[in-house]
Amino acid sequence: MDGTGGTKYAEDGVDVVEGDTFSRYAGALCRSTYKNSRYVEVRDFSSGHFRGPRGFRLKGLPADCWLDATPDGDGTKVILVDAAGDYDNSAYGWIAMTCGDITRWGGIPLVLVNNLDTENIGKLGDSVNNAFRAMLASAQQIANENQLVLFKGETAELPGCVTSPNHVALARYLWSGVCVGAYNPRTIITGDHICEGLVVMALRELGFRNNGISSARTAIIKRFRSLSCPEAQEAVKKAARHAVLYDRFMATANGWFAKDFAPLIPMYLIVHLTGGAFKSKLAEDILFPRGLSAYLDNLWEPPEIMRQCAEWRNMDDEECYETWNGGQGALVIINATDEKRFGELAASFGIEAKNAGRITKEAKPNVVIESKFTGKTILWFAK
Repeated sequence: MDGTGGTKYAEDGVDVVEGDTFSRYAGALCRSTYKNSRYVEVRDFSSGHFRGPRGFRLKGLPADCWLDATPDGDGTKVILVDAAGDYDNSAYGWIAMTCGDITRWGGIPLVLVNNLDTENIGKLGDSVNNAFRAMLASAQQIANENQLVLFKGETAELPGCVTSPNHVALARYLWSGVCVGAYNPRTIITGDHICEGLVVMALRELGFRNNGISSARTAIIKRFRSLSCPEAQEAVKKAARHAVLYDRFMATANGWFAKDFAPLIPMYLIVHLTGGAFKSKLAEDILFPRGLSAYLDNLWEPPEIMRQCAEWRNMDDEECYETWNGGQGALVIINATDEKRFGELAASFGIEAKNAGRITKEAKPNVVIESKFTGKTILWFAK
């Protein structure tokens, strides 16, 4: 020990005492969410110790349900979030990515665990520590609003291993997580029943979500030279906008909260527009292997910041729709007769939905997009 009560380990960049204080705070946030879900029962065996054992089990679900665990993370959006100082909304990214990988197959997200790696967590009361506490509080808030259990997590100080290309970054971190959820074999959504004539509903997104961020960040730097200069701040804040969460709406539509677990609205496919966006997630993964096509002529307008980044990065329309969501975070394929009911249910969750196009059957499978960036027609054919 040194004369101030510290240790050589603290001098070397890892403060165990501060870490324990932070972990107690994180544990209290987690415990406050343990009764959020009707389908999750948490048992605390810890006798009050913040590192003690806890377990959970599922209840009240159909007997033949299957579990899934989906890992994902914030990616490089952490750089923009820090530059924008938007710590109060920072957990939306990894939660949207992990939960979306369950709801896109018709499942229900239930339990979250997370891993927060930092350069350092600062000292109690300083700006760095306050930023990380705000991040964890954002996860608690999202869990409460979406009936998710924030079960537990891990925070690690990794000096020299976690850094940022922004030399004035306050909070240098990487954040990832895993969502545990359930599938009902009777209502799982695989796309196997898609057919000609179904409509494609687009769920509006006002930001980049957590994909294609490297291109967005590069575009802003090309335009303003750095993320930290005053002229760049408006663009940085718009690019850092948090993702919309569609999961509660999707799970409701698919019957997870109905008495008999019957879907309220039949959904034949849900496309989470993440990496690869339209070309990868819709065309190549789903439609082309089934010999089907799509004509999308009524997509949402891209957010202003997305248009600007496309211009600053000199990206053409096709690159934009291969990299970014273009203004919709998810696509849902349904019967035309369910369009109004689908839109009304989405609106009850604060989500905007509209008919963006239709499924077709062509001699050679293809996807046509009438671009909302410049009006160009984009055409992808199956190989």
